[in-house]
Amino acid sequence: MLSNRLKQLAHYLKEPINFADIGSDHAYLPCYVCQLHPSAKAIAGEVNQGPFERARKTVLEYQLLDQVDVRKGNGLAVIEPGEVEQVTIAGMGGKLIRSILEEGEEKLKGVHRLILQPNIDAQIVRKWLAENQYQIFAEEIIDEDGYIYEIIVADLAKEKKNLTEKELLFGPFLLKECNQVFRQKWAHEKDKRLKLIEQMRQASQPPMDKINLLEKQLDWIEEVLTSDNG
Repeated sequence: MLSNRLKQLAHYLKEPINFADIGSDHAYLPCYVCQLHPSAKAIAGEVNQGPFERARKTVLEYQLLDQVDVRKGNGLAVIEPGEVEQVTIAGMGGKLIRSILEEGEEKLKGVHRLILQPNIDAQIVRKWLAENQYQIFAEEIIDEDGYIYEIIVADLAKEKKNLTEKELLFGPFLLKECNQVFRQKWAHEKDKRLKLIEQMRQASQPPMDKINLLEKQLDWIEEVLTSDNG
């Protein structure tokens, strides 16, 4: 059984499907997609030996060797430029996702769609997308087993589309929808920021720049939580 989180990622793959799943772990996502779509092709990339072996085992078990190619390598090093049209990266921090995209930038030639699921620091991912001509056209926020996940889907655009600071932080589509899970996440984030400001103010030299930024974000969060949307 595939998690709802990964099913949602699969939902955004457009046909004909030829994609790379970076940090594929057990290769569950590529196997699920290739079972659903007999014409689909996938590359499952893993940097560590254990997950790489597990991914190969899964592909063998589901008899999908003709459709899923398991490769060992760091980030986008597992693909060649123009080899795939779509890339999925899920279950990592936003900083790591950004570094994978930055380090493998030349491998993104021909990649029209990025489907990303950062565990934290989603704003870092959105900033990279905006700066590199990928335009966000869909976002989702999911509560699964007590964890909240954000999914960001972006297509290569002809020109850059700038996002406001507020849109980078909350997500342009999530902000508009402002659903219950979104509110739950930001109520928790509000508490975290309040505690952090309190700790920072106790320092012998409080970092006022950071405190001011957090206070600005708190104002936005308060605005969002008291809005009538959702």
